[in-house]
Amino acid sequence: MKITDAQRRAHLATRHFADSPTAEDVASSLLALHATDPATVYLSVLARTRSLSIEDVRTAMYDRRNLVRLMAMRRTLFVVAHDDVPIIHAAASLGVARTMRARLIKEVSTLPTDPVIEDVQGWLDAVEKQAEDALRAAGSATGAELSAAAPLLRTALLPTTDKAYDVKRYVTSQVLSMMAAEGRMVRVEPRGSWTSRRHAWAPIDQWWPGGIPPLDEAESRRELARRWLDVFGPAMLDDVQWWTGWNKTQTRAAIAGLDTVEVELDAGDGIMLADTVIQKGGTGVMLLPALDPTPMGWKHRNWYLGEHKAPLFDTYGNIGPTIWSDGRIVGGWAVTPAGEVVTELFEEVGSGVKTIAAEAGRRTDLLDGSAVIPSFPTPLEKRLRGKK
Repeated sequence: MKITDAQRRAHLATRHFADSPTAEDVASSLLALHATDPATVYLSVLARTRSLSIEDVRTAMYDRRNLVRLMAMRRTLFVVAHDDVPIIHAAASLGVARTMRARLIKEVSTLPTDPVIEDVQGWLDAVEKQAEDALRAAGSATGAELSAAAPLLRTALLPTTDKAYDVKRYVTSQVLSMMAAEGRMVRVEPRGSWTSRRHAWAPIDQWWPGGIPPLDEAESRRELARRWLDVFGPAMLDDVQWWTGWNKTQTRAAIAGLDTVEVELDAGDGIMLADTVIQKGGTGVMLLPALDPTPMGWKHRNWYLGEHKAPLFDTYGNIGPTIWSDGRIVGGWAVTPAGEVVTELFEEVGSGVKTIAAEAGRRTDLLDGSAVIPSFPTPLEKRLRGKK
């Protein structure tokens, strides 16, 4: 079966840009919202809803607790529906946790530390216990607050060269992130505004009495692959592997357990779920934030990105804010220091110009003066924001 790029774009627009009534519906429809930047979660939801506010998104995450922030695929922070956490935890987070634990053990075993660590496993057991005890005593706490209460979290890895990047590093963030990936604590509401990166932590049983339900990892990878193909298919096998962060063996095993069909894409061989119905009516305009799950959903992006990579990506492959029309990227946008959304188009979009202007105005009103600066600014975003 042949599926053209035009068909994929129409399908994408229908599947990813449908108006949703709640933040939970948006997260479920996209499988996972990128959360490296806290603001991305809010802006990804608000782009796909017409009746919600910033406070509505916050309420879904931290009052109803229906959306959860966790480290998962590719060692990246995501926000996912509460009911999807056990699958994603088993399919992705546990593998990330094993890698993080192995790296931490290697670093404290081979690098100079302050204080000196003679018994690595004894130190690791002690620092984890201190962290858990301090967190349970506090109920919730930031990394800085925990390191003040748990002295071993202030253990430092010392530089071994005179390179500018080789600096003294405390293990606080490494240990807490590893323990969270293992399912022992959870990221909760940051201190400060909705754009704050000062995440706080809470014991896992505050959100899951008894802990995150354990699931078989192989079966969870298969289910996650099915969910990904439902949202992002048809696609190439490389896209699945890249998004999940699995190795090739894990990816092929997960796909092998699904009812899929091979398809011919303009970019090469692809796959999709056997029951996929390619949608034909997807149109419309969308302003998506930096690191939104749609542009970050595939490794191979030419079919919706075209020739617009240079102004929209930083040197590490992170995408900035984008403007979409009919399932393809046609421009970019940024938020000025005054909180105004400003745009720039790369292509003619006809009557879509008025729609884009209206959506930029709606977004400006929702921000209510908040300046949003991505963690990974791109050339266009910096220029639109007023930087040279």
